[in-house]
Amino acid sequence: MKQIILRNLKLIDGTGKEPISDGVVVINGNKIEQIGSKKKIKIPEDAEVLDVGEGTILPGLIDAHMHFMGVSSLNNLMFPIEPEPLKTVRAAASCAKLINAGFTSVRDMGGIIGVYLKRAIAEGVIQGPRISSALRILSQTGGHGDIHMLPIDFVKSRGFGRICDGADECRKAAREQFREGADFIKICSTGGAMSEKGAPGFPQFTIDEISAIVEEARRVKSYVASHAQGAEGINNALKAGVKTIEHGYYLDNEGMELMLKNDAILVPTLVVGDRICTKGDEHGVPEYALRKARESREVQIETIQRARKAGIKIALGTDFNNVPLLPFGENALELELFVKLVGFSAMEAIVAGTKISAEALQMGDKIGTLEKGKFADLIVVNGDPIVDISCLRNPDNITLVIKDGIIEKNIS
Repeated sequence: MKQIILRNLKLIDGTGKEPISDGVVVINGNKIEQIGSKKKIKIPEDAEVLDVGEGTILPGLIDAHMHFMGVSSLNNLMFPIEPEPLKTVRAAASCAKLINAGFTSVRDMGGIIGVYLKRAIAEGVIQGPRISSALRILSQTGGHGDIHMLPIDFVKSRGFGRICDGADECRKAAREQFREGADFIKICSTGGAMSEKGAPGFPQFTIDEISAIVEEARRVKSYVASHAQGAEGINNALKAGVKTIEHGYYLDNEGMELMLKNDAILVPTLVVGDRICTKGDEHGVPEYALRKARESREVQIETIQRARKAGIKIALGTDFNNVPLLPFGENALELELFVKLVGFSAMEAIVAGTKISAEALQMGDKIGTLEKGKFADLIVVNGDPIVDISCLRNPDNITLVIKDGIIEKNIS
């Protein structure tokens, strides 16, 4: 297989090290074979050489919390009502937007369709990122993954969640997701803004229930991620062995200690709260959701600042699902908010969106940094994100995308 060489570029490898000004990357098949300064790397004569000029090379970006749902609005009522084939076609069409924006890997946090999109991408039927999918969200009756305003039998047959109660039923629900092809399990251990009932502070699932789900995941060498906003629900999830905390609005000192002890990762999804609070009323977001989101906004920013100071790992996650308010392609806005609202340096934000996000997917040994032996997932951006992190947000600035050694986008 012909090697691909990228040269004459500024290189950010995703580890947090200082950039290399005269970088060279040698790709052989789907792996990185060599990386470093052009002074130290001999370029093979028969290689395909790509001169990227003034661009900056980075690892492919990773959204560690998004949804392939194929919905047309944020009204939860529409999910079970709209036809499954229509939602599937919408979701499939949206995949290319992520690649075009430089996102080579994503974590689908529930919505049914992601498992099947992953197969279609692997078959070459559609273009899209590497997908790690949870399939259905596990939720207690009346929990965040329930659609409360509809009859429960209808929700069980047509909803995006798998409703389960008691340790045995939770165990069975986890096994069902893995049977269908889920890569990991997503649970809801608290309420949330977008569900009609249950405030963010309300704990959901008992520790015994969560522990049963975690045990099933461990048996197949997988893990559990938890939608968790209130302190009690966060701590219950961490005590049971959950690996990533999604949103984490009211993470307290006990929770921070548990996260550090367990090497757990926080995926705060700042951008979804920003969009809902500032523009949600223009896009039909229900009043109850607007109220709950606005109540927790300042607390969330303060929590992330404290988590960063404590040394907790923080990953990029948007909670986008490609509705007009939360469109795929603008996912890198999360990195801007890390810098603008939380106080990250641009390099810290890049590491969050590459290295730490790969660890959130439990794939840190394969993707997330540009290192010898890892998958060749990388992008070239027209600009310097260390100087201006916002250059990553515009897909037109992403001039080259390589995923698994294959050129997915090349604007020469």
